[in-house]
Amino acid sequence: MNENILEVKNLNVYFREKNNNIKIIDDVSFSVKESECLGILGESGSGKSMTIKSILRLLDNNFRVEGEALFNNIDLIKESSGNIRKLRGNKICMILQNPMTCFDPLYRIYNQMQETFLEHTDLNKKQIYQKCIDTLNIMKIRNPEDTIKKYPHQLSGGMLQRIMIGLALSLNPKLIIADEPTTAIDSISQNTIMNEFLRIKKENKVSMLFISHDLGILSKISNKMIVMKKGRILENASVGDIIFNSKDEYTASLVSKRMSVMKKFNEIVYGDAI
Repeated sequence: MNENILEVKNLNVYFREKNNNIKIIDDVSFSVKESECLGILGESGSGKSMTIKSILRLLDNNFRVEGEALFNNIDLIKESSGNIRKLRGNKICMILQNPMTCFDPLYRIYNQMQETFLEHTDLNKKQIYQKCIDTLNIMKIRNPEDTIKKYPHQLSGGMLQRIMIGLALSLNPKLIIADEPTTAIDSISQNTIMNEFLRIKKENKVSMLFISHDLGILSKISNKMIVMKKGRILENASVGDIIFNSKDEYTASLVSKRMSVMKKFNEIVYGDAI
């Protein structure tokens, strides 16, 4: 039986405002097992991204975080800042919503990939160059030798996202956190990116936290799912139970909206509802 690679217990996050602390994450608990993908479903403002940022210690001093976030028995909430930085980008990799914001427009793709490998590996520059080429080949990016010479603005959002995923995967992380990774790219690229995540899940057996407002996307890749609203978890269950046997009215509403959209799509495309 797989063990938990991440276990979050009674997570509370407060925003400091003058003499008042406003609770924005309320007693959140969940776990992710080895080789498992946990989907976090919620609309804008539900607290899903804030939950992840608090776990990874990406919040500033205006926030106070309480609770536990055990990653391989290391409490990320209480661990030193130096050790957290070593874990981020190495054992834990995060893939963000907009790939354009993750690459510096002033530097070529190779320079930015090289910087990551210099920081997190013992490879020399010759080995790093080959690692960059291999990474792009794995992600099925054509002409990798030419691609790494380009600047971010010369590549599509979908291609940048694939490079970012490949770079994260090349560091052999234990946990990949994907925060709305398909939101800022076109629908064709979305399908390509989702296929890459499905391949990674199958071939690399890496654990994932996949954050999205899209039930359809989460249902493709998740083993389990939690539903969040206003900083609280409303449901924590298997994907099948969330879709077909939801206990919460809000969850049922999200499922109903998704089914309604799919019904309309089928009517338009096929001339009849399926």
